[in-house]
Parts: sequence; C-alpha cells; structure tokens
Amino acid sequence: MKTEDNKDVILTTPLSLEGLLDNNFKPPNLLQLIFGLFRNIRPGTDLTRFQLPPSFNMAKSHLQCYGEMVYCVNKDMLSNCAKGKTSIDRMISVVAWIISTVRMFPFGVAPYNSVLGETHHASRGTLNVLLEQVSHHPPVSALHAIDEINNIELVWCEHIVPKFFGAYVEGVVHGKRKLNLLDKGESYVFNAPTLLIKFIPKTGTRWAGNVNVKCKETGLEAQLSFKTGSVLGFGGDNGSLNGRIFNSSSSKIFYEIYGQWDRMVYIKDTKDGMIKVLYNPKEVISNLPTPIIRDPKGLWQSESAIVWAEVNKSILSQDWNKAKNAKKAVEEKERELLRQRKSNKEEWIPKFFYLSYSPETGWECSPKQKTIPPAPIIFSI
Repeated sequence: MKTEDNKDVILTTPLSLEGLLDNNFKPPNLLQLIFGLFRNIRPGTDLTRFQLPPSFNMAKSHLQCYGEMVYCVNKDMLSNCAKGKTSIDRMISVVAWIISTVRMFPFGVAPYNSVLGETHHASRGTLNVLLEQVSHHPPVSALHAIDEINNIELVWCEHIVPKFFGAYVEGVVHGKRKLNLLDKGESYVFNAPTLLIKFIPKTGTRWAGNVNVKCKETGLEAQLSFKTGSVLGFGGDNGSLNGRIFNSSSSKIFYEIYGQWDRMVYIKDTKDGMIKVLYNPKEVISNLPTPIIRDPKGLWQSESAIVWAEVNKSILSQDWNKAKNAKKAVEEKERELLRQRKSNKEEWIPKFFYLSYSPETGWECSPKQKTIPPAPIIFSI
C-alpha cells in the first residue's frame, strides 16, 4: 500500500506460535556465515552497535516486534485481567496474559535496530498501542497501551543488551513492564525472560530465566521459570515452564504452574489439587494474520512500516544489493540528523515519553499523554 505522498507502506506477518514469517529465505551455509560475521568479535562483547547485513534481517523492526507481542493475538487475554472478581483471580489472568506475550524468533534472522524517534501505532479492538524508540545508543524502546473500555494501561521500557559468547548470543532484556488495572487500583510490575540464540552443537532460539510478577497493592506475587534443556542443547524441554503464585508476606503458595509455553500451560490449586488449563498458545498466537492499514492518511512519517518500507520490499523480493543500499540510507539519515543536532547543540527529546536513567533503577519511561487515539494500523479481530 502507498500513502498519499506515494510512499510505500509494507506490513508483514507477525511472529506466531509457528515462527512463520513472510521472509522465508534462509541463507546458505548459515552457520558458516554467522561465524564469519562474528570472527573478529571477542566472547562477552556487547553487540548493541553490531549491524547485521539485510540477509539476516526479518522484514520488521524491533519496535514492531515489541508492539506485536501486545496487540497481535487471536484471543483477547488482556481484558480478562480486569474481569476477575478477586485479586487472586486477577493475578491468574495477568500471569496467563504475560505468558501470551512470549514469541519465538526464527533462527538466523533478527529485526532491524529501530532508529531514534521511530514510532509504531496500532490498535486491536478497543486496545490502542503506541511505541517510540526513545534512545538509540543504548537502544531503549518505550510502549504505552490503553484499553479505555476495560480501564487497562500498559507502560513498558525495554533495553535489550545482546552479547556474543562464542557458541551462543544472549539477549538480556532490561527495563520495567507495568500492567495497571485502573478500576481496581492495582499495578502489576514484571520483567522479561532472556533470549538465547544457540549456534552449536544444536542451533535454535530459546527463552530462559525467571520472570517475577509483583502487585504491591494486593501483596500477591508470581514467579515463572523458563527452561532451556541441557547446556549443550540436547535433551530436556526447551519450551518448559514452571512457576507459582503466592503471598509475598507469608510465602503461602496458592497455585503451582507447569507445562510448555509453546504447547500448553496448566495451573494447580494447592488447596484442593484441582488442575486447569491456564494458557493454550494454539488459541492465542497460532497462525496470526497480518495487520492492515485502515487509514493511510493517519500514518506518521516516523511509522516503522514507512521508515523501513524500501528495506522490507527488497528483503521480501530477496534483492540483497538493493536491501543493503536501502538499509544504509536509513542508517545514514539517522547519522546525519545526529550530526545536525551536535552542530546546533540540540538535545533530542522523545515526542511521546519522558525518559530518565539512574544506576539504581536503570532506564525509566513514562508516557506524556494519558490517552492514545485509535491507530491507522489495525489487527483484525
């Protein structure tokens, strides 16, 4: 699709349970190419500034991937978080929703590093989502989402640090995520698991580590542990997940959680032993359709689908020389804007978020506006 000024807008299939992408190209001798890229990089090196060639990119940016985790679902689990009659019911729904935000990146491809000031604005039903790249070095992304009908608000601040360790890349996601149930006066604060990209002896992408969920107002907490199997990548269950919901002051466990986040997750009541399905990914994130553009006139020039349109188009047609030049043009434009700001002694200020940093808490983002209008990009329900 094209905008009124004849600029291309290209949206691609979101990451789903199947890990499918519009860009199904797989470079030949993948491991050889990967180790060629990292040949001169020492283990433990921060890859934040490392630029991948377009043949290793999926046709979407990091900012879009973050947004799709929230609004690209076949079944609305977020609104359930506000419908629970008791605080424990609401915590159960929050935990199920958090698991639904986990998506698997196909091995061998990664999204673009979002440029400073890039935005992504999308809607699903009554949920309006707005993201902005609020820092480039280091890369920090901010997300604000509002469902005014169900009185739910999301505020995320994401700072991912990828490091190379020889046999794998570890992507640690820093930053605080909040889910606010405005009618209930409850705020749920949680973190994200770590993404592992393994090269040898068995290739693949996996989620690992612990996710902690806390609600100060109710005193309830939840802990989720994502497992990766054995160190070598063989045996074990890379989709394994277990956890618990408990009272933070007494440590009394109300529910135990277990299963596989990409197959089925169950919840067990410790009081009576009753077991129920907590999350079925096939119902929520399987075979996700591509978002559509409802209003081309409403698209901002900073929209991800416009910023990366030429790169997207070239990657999808596998015209790698054109993709390389198009990607270089986007990156050079950002460098030129940086040079101009330095020359004019101007400080860049995010348009939609306040941004702060402290050694104790890391990066913090807060929205400048209380509401978000419906977006020109929608995910059909």
